[in-house]
Amino acid sequence: MPQTQFVAHPTHGAAWITGASSGIGYALSLALAKEGWRVAATARSKDALEGLSAAARDLPGEIVAYPGDVTDTSLMAEHCRSIERDLGGVALLVANAGIYLPQDGLDADVDAFRKSFDVNLMGTVNVLLPAIEAMKLRSRGQIAIVSSVAGYSGLPTSAAYGASKAGLINMAESLKFDLDRAGIRIQLVNPGFVDTPATKSNPFPMPHLITREEAAGEIIKGLQHPWKFEIAFPGAFVRQLKVLRMLPYRAYFALVSRSTGWNKKKRTRLESKRPAEEPA
Repeated sequence: MPQTQFVAHPTHGAAWITGASSGIGYALSLALAKEGWRVAATARSKDALEGLSAAARDLPGEIVAYPGDVTDTSLMAEHCRSIERDLGGVALLVANAGIYLPQDGLDADVDAFRKSFDVNLMGTVNVLLPAIEAMKLRSRGQIAIVSSVAGYSGLPTSAAYGASKAGLINMAESLKFDLDRAGIRIQLVNPGFVDTPATKSNPFPMPHLITREEAAGEIIKGLQHPWKFEIAFPGAFVRQLKVLRMLPYRAYFALVSRSTGWNKKKRTRLESKRPAEEPA
């Protein structure tokens, strides 16, 4: 079997999951532990990770806490070295850590944009690059970058989040050309709406909403597929969005505005945040 079709197995080493303390990462860590994986779980909250490890106590595998912020480049590199040394190496990386900070384009926050890019984009890079370095030595490995269907095209409130997720889609597509040559398999995960704390603030309808356990199941199914690059779900919602992005912009904006209720929002007049000019 060509190495680019490599499907990681617990006998190959450990699974490293970031963003593991809640949402998809939490459910995926437990699901992999049920399948016998040793899971290296990373998130900022040490207490939450200890609770996750305790929840896996009676499972065939185990969950080992590697707490830290993915924006800490040095710490993520150290975690990767520790997993290589103590857990048999990184056979599977799921770069899942991310934040959603909704933005009103008329009252946007530059720090929210910066934090979104630091966590969602650079946080992924910080775990991705050391994992690739380790996998190169074995000429095998499996990587999944968790983006979002919000990265397909622009959506209300998603100017920061969607831009970062679009960047991840492009990153995964671009890296595939090089990683294929090294025997490292890379995949892209594009979930739709998943019932997590991050989505509860959405001020619009969320069609095809699924649970975090359902999302974890879809990801595992995709990871085990021998040639699938994109793992996108739910299928009906993904198909709708892919059709939408092929429409002319005039039709696209009209349909999205109507389906999200944005066409019913009142026009807003805000005072500029810019300081008044000094008199000449």
